[in-house]
Amino acid sequence: MDTVDCQTRSKIMASVGQKNTGAELVLRRALHKIGLRYNLHDRSLPGSPDLAFTRFHAVIFVHGCYWHSHGCYRSTVPKTRHRFWTEKFRANKSRDKRNASSLLKSGWRVLTVWECVLLGKNAWPVHELTTQVCAWLHGTERRGQFSGNASSRRRRGGLV
Repeated sequence: MDTVDCQTRSKIMASVGQKNTGAELVLRRALHKIGLRYNLHDRSLPGSPDLAFTRFHAVIFVHGCYWHSHGCYRSTVPKTRHRFWTEKFRANKSRDKRNASSLLKSGWRVLTVWECVLLGKNAWPVHELTTQVCAWLHGTERRGQFSGNASSRRRRGGLV
């Protein structure tokens, strides 16, 4: 049961930002600290990726587990207006796929870093994450993602 009325909940949800989220700032600071430079929220690219590395022709999306329906412990579906939220999350995932596909067709490499990797109980140590991101940037893989799922991290060194 919700602890606030519908209008208050609507205002709270509408105020959630799309840029400069806590997870995004953690990643940006860590990458900047090791000398990587990037462009922020490049609107000329499909989906306005959170980070664009023109030198590597690569982009990084930092996806919130809740809003992009990751499937980890941080992504829940509200009990009220269940149909609305499931459709909202489905549309978000569809848009994410469309944007990644457009970027890949344009020759960009696409990495998704999930919020649970950066924050919370499954967060990776920052030095481990920056090492993995650097390895991906310098590598040749066209598509990748880092997820907070511990088993996937052990299985493939973090790259899912």
